[in-house]
Amino acid sequence: MGEENHEIVVREFDRKKDLLGVEDVERRCEVGPSGKLSLFTDLLGDPICRVRNSPAFIMLVAEMSEQKEIVGMIRGCIKTATCGKKLSRNAKNNKELIKPVPVYTKVAYILGLRVSPSHRRLGIGLKLVLRMEEWFRENGAEYSYLATENDNLASVKLFTDKCGYSKFRTPSILVNPVFAHRVRVSDQVTVIQLCPSDAEILYRRRFSTTEFFPRDIDSVLNNKLSLGTFLAVPRGTYTTESFPGSDRFLADPCESWAVMSIWNCKDVFTLEVRGASLAKRTLAKTTRIVDRAFPWLQVPSVPELFKPFGLHFLYGIGGEGTRAVKFVKALCGYAHNLAKARGCGVVAAEVSSREPLRFGIPHWKKLSCAEDLWCIKRLGEDYSDGSVGDWTKSPPGLSIFVDPREF
Repeated sequence: MGEENHEIVVREFDRKKDLLGVEDVERRCEVGPSGKLSLFTDLLGDPICRVRNSPAFIMLVAEMSEQKEIVGMIRGCIKTATCGKKLSRNAKNNKELIKPVPVYTKVAYILGLRVSPSHRRLGIGLKLVLRMEEWFRENGAEYSYLATENDNLASVKLFTDKCGYSKFRTPSILVNPVFAHRVRVSDQVTVIQLCPSDAEILYRRRFSTTEFFPRDIDSVLNNKLSLGTFLAVPRGTYTTESFPGSDRFLADPCESWAVMSIWNCKDVFTLEVRGASLAKRTLAKTTRIVDRAFPWLQVPSVPELFKPFGLHFLYGIGGEGTRAVKFVKALCGYAHNLAKARGCGVVAAEVSSREPLRFGIPHWKKLSCAEDLWCIKRLGEDYSDGSVGDWTKSPPGLSIFVDPREF
């Protein structure tokens, strides 16, 4: 798979001969503005790490044909996910039941577009995107989407003005530091770890009509990077030993409950904040020293973010009942303590900006992003509109399901 234009060849990534060139472009693209904080990502020697757990994935590189120099790259993956819902009528015990069921579509995701600073404004980014979209179409994807920072004007302009994408959703990325002390989890809540099969039943029964819900949720929950799914229920209702299974639980659920899954990004990539002044680094170190010396003070210490650190990603966040927000907060506390035990620097979640449960997710504003921009494009006009119509024109719902394989 290759194509040449203006001495640029776009082809599939070859680890043996492209790894050093790709890493060099990554380093050059992550040079932050002088005197400002910048976030650097170390992919731990695996440039495809952030897509390789998806059902289908690829990485393309742009190469100067004569110099054999890598000057750009792009990654993409494809899955089947929920794009809407419809009402289904089923006869049961001579009674007709009407319930919403998911409508699935094959959707592709673009991430990690990079062009070497010395080769920008030559159309390389556009060329990479268009070739990636060809691969998407060849593999039956109906839609393509991507996430970018709202203030990344160059990226937004490329995708919306030149590639035909539309601004679609603006979820919030909520990031919380992992303190040197354990956080208190409410004693009014019991946290139960579900086995993957029970987690799958719960998610399919309650959240499969949520936008972007992956049809292969079982693959996600059974992945080696999944640290488990956790259910919060009122104290005194169930214990780990007495939990009857998701089928019976959902047949007669508690008045309030919440669920959350945790994904181990630490084994995929690490992050590092660079560009911090000596004063800021000293202040952060001081908070950690005080927190370790006097943990009962519950000082909100700043973790060591100025050297490589790992993160845990919280996904599949949902719940029901009047106390669901409080139960989500309890699950976040549980997740924080798990991240502390495993040596992570932060925990992160991404939820719809309209998600009611987001108020239970602790986060620091300076580390978070209030509006991450998702853009979407319909890849062909010959697809059936089905019962949903053109997904790109659909209004947002209260929730979205953020696939941890694409974070």
